[in-house]
Amino acid sequence: MDTKLEQLKDTLRRTEGVIVAFSAGVDSTFLLKIAHMVLGERAIALTASSATAPPGELVAAQEFTASLGIQHIVPDSHELANPSFTQNPANRCFFCKDELYRICREQADHLGVATVMDGTNLDDLRDHRPGLKAAKEWGVRHPLVEAEMTKDDIRRYSRELNLPTWDKPSSPCLSSRFPYGTEINLERLKKIAACELLMKELGFREFRVRYHGDLARIEVAQDEFPRWFEKSTRDAVVQKFKQIGFHYVSLDLQGYRTGSMNESLHRPAT
Repeated sequence: MDTKLEQLKDTLRRTEGVIVAFSAGVDSTFLLKIAHMVLGERAIALTASSATAPPGELVAAQEFTASLGIQHIVPDSHELANPSFTQNPANRCFFCKDELYRICREQADHLGVATVMDGTNLDDLRDHRPGLKAAKEWGVRHPLVEAEMTKDDIRRYSRELNLPTWDKPSSPCLSSRFPYGTEINLERLKKIAACELLMKELGFREFRVRYHGDLARIEVAQDEFPRWFEKSTRDAVVQKFKQIGFHYVSLDLQGYRTGSMNESLHRPAT
């Protein structure tokens, strides 16, 4: 573990400054913290403001960068203006990341910063990650991968550093709530955002609300299932979801799992 951390710090020392693509998630928060420790004011955070961001993530990013006292750039992201993104193909994430990394590169050039980094970790390379192609095309580095850090490594280090994200559940963009081939638009994103905000307010910690037309499919962690069967909770969810615009509300009996929409990519042909 110490070897990995020293390798990460050494990678950062060899730069003259970095822009970190900062989402306020576990990985990018840890990377930004170490970058600030090593580079001081030469570490800059960039968080794209987008309707695809889960509720509260931009505020969390702003609060964390303020606590470090570092420069934080918050430009608007316009992936919803790109039909290649909104049509939601299996490589949708490429178009989202292409927009993000384009913005990062433009800001880096404007500020005279040579290096753009993100929080991709070693475990991410084993998943369906079309955004990695965009990172390669824009020359974005993955220093956590270079240091061979896994998600567990990052969480342990984050806990030692007293980072508020050490045990934070993963929170990918809201676009991941839609089946591939289902159009993504602002109205639908707002519906999902409102539903997930209610789930947070009700105290659920690990969950997703998946969009299936008139039906909202809720995934919650297995250990949170008992709370779902409390009548007051269930009634509040059904009432609010229907107000938001869903006709039907269902609970996925498999429970919460990351990347469940990718399961359709691996089904055998019939």
